[in-house]
Amino acid sequence: MKNENETVLFYIQDYLSNIKNIKRNSALTITTYQGTLLEFNLYLESINISLPSQINLQIVKKYIRELREKFESVTIAKKVSSIKSFLKYLYQNEHIDSTFFDTIKSPIKKKLLPLIYTEKEIVVLFSLIQNSELYDYDKKLIICIFDLLYGCGLRVSELCSILKSRIQLGKRELLILGKGNKERIVPIGMATKKNIIEYLNVRNSTSEYLLVSRKGNPINTRYVQRITKKYMSSISESSRKSPHIFRHSAATHMLDNGADLNATKEFLGHSSLSSTQIYTHVSVERLKSVYKQSHPKS
Repeated sequence: MKNENETVLFYIQDYLSNIKNIKRNSALTITTYQGTLLEFNLYLESINISLPSQINLQIVKKYIRELREKFESVTIAKKVSSIKSFLKYLYQNEHIDSTFFDTIKSPIKKKLLPLIYTEKEIVVLFSLIQNSELYDYDKKLIICIFDLLYGCGLRVSELCSILKSRIQLGKRELLILGKGNKERIVPIGMATKKNIIEYLNVRNSTSEYLLVSRKGNPINTRYVQRITKKYMSSISESSRKSPHIFRHSAATHMLDNGADLNATKEFLGHSSLSSTQIYTHVSVERLKSVYKQSHPKS
């Protein structure tokens, strides 16, 4: 009889606990890994495999072939990366005795340029909220949310986890805990400072988190995604309406207006310059588009 503490499912839960409590991965990363690995486990169960020792290269390759029938290469690459990370964990903890996972190649991801909102769309967004019929508190909260996403180039997970104690309005600085538990200091613009102060003047909560609802509950990623879709759907022509696009927009607009690439890298909290360089391509593509539309020789 199999010990339920030796099944693949048991080790998936153990692995998720590890990346949450020891590696301190973000809640979004953990949720993504969980979904991918539970799907993988369902596949294993469908072919009567429940123990880590039963997993081999052929099984994983066959699973990847099935993924190709359902998903684009970008999605498959992310799923394969999650599975390989889990298999590496199994090997390091001696639950499998082979590094066969090192031979698994992820599909080549197309390098798609990030979508952005235009500077005009950003201006229209703040005007729309300011002139809305929202409760005064909600109006100031939502303006603050979008201002921090765009003005400080934050990830949604970073936004939702801002502690009130980590914002220094006098210095116009915000201490952010980013990916991989790395801290960075983000400058706060004068307009953003003004909006934060106006929000704090109506905020009445003992929560340690900066951004809270009228009831005093910290905001979450779903709330930010919902209000982004609500407002940007009536403003932007972008094919997606995601809060992460504000971060892409901040970086692109900085480079458009002459910002140094290294300074933009530090602003975003990227670990390597290559992650930031994609925004230079966005600026070039935007320049080509403007040239094509307006130059007589285009």
